[in-house]
Amino acid sequence: MTAALALLGYLAAVGLAAPCVLLRSRWPHRAPALAAAVWHILALSFSTGVALLAYCLAAPTEHMHASLVGLLHSCGLNVGAGRADPDTAHQLAVALPTALVVALAAGFARHLLLARRTRTRHREAVDLVGRHSDLLRATVLPYGTPAAYCLPGRRPRIVVSDAAVRRLTPAQLAAVLAHEQAHIAGRHHLPLAAAEAFHSVFRRLPLARHAREQTALLLEMVADDRVLRGHSHEALATAMYEMAAARTPKGAFAAGGHTVLIRLRRVLGPREAAHPALWGSVAVGSAAVPLLPLLVACAPGLG
Repeated sequence: MTAALALLGYLAAVGLAAPCVLLRSRWPHRAPALAAAVWHILALSFSTGVALLAYCLAAPTEHMHASLVGLLHSCGLNVGAGRADPDTAHQLAVALPTALVVALAAGFARHLLLARRTRTRHREAVDLVGRHSDLLRATVLPYGTPAAYCLPGRRPRIVVSDAAVRRLTPAQLAAVLAHEQAHIAGRHHLPLAAAEAFHSVFRRLPLARHAREQTALLLEMVADDRVLRGHSHEALATAMYEMAAARTPKGAFAAGGHTVLIRLRRVLGPREAAHPALWGSVAVGSAAVPLLPLLVACAPGLG
């Protein structure tokens, strides 16, 4: 039971306190790719802690180390000596973590499938109404507001409105198209689907809510940073401003949208790159976080 209390404390720290610390920190906007990875690592660590807590509560008479050995045996891994006792309590203890893993995997697959269906329907509609431009390598859609977005996946598509083609300068339009290409090349729909899956299982958890919101924002910043490698800050910022009011179809990534104000301040503000020491410390700490639930559960004296 002591192990269960320790895990409860760890889950409270990761699920409630950690999001507040990350949201108040300044470094995530300086290293958005690393920050997005941290949000996903916290989600993985929380899920691992919940699985261990469920196993611990279902098999309260065993020491947690012995319980983990039994769980690994049940999964087909020969770790340590002896075999798990195949009684009802142990079967339940194995079933609960398994159910959590299945729920997360099913949520990930479901969000990918639904998003793919939505993008496919929208892609078919775009093909009927729009025209493909070999010069832009995009589909130009008749629409009175400057807009641009991409439909990622197996058959990616960049869509730009004819209003954007008319109103944006060549430099601005090139920055917009590079932004959408960055989303496609980075396969940003996959981490977004993972965040959605975690949120679908732990809907009321602050970590799940903020991880979903921050993942979407940070991926936009990652795309912005890739654009700025070959395009000016002014071109990207003015294009974002022009398209701030554009609506984006579900399942698509857009250069505009409701996060434009935050991203504009970042693009136009002083460029402060993350210090290598920060990258190193956060990366090392993040790599250790998924193992912390195991260390908490198996700490000496916790049984």
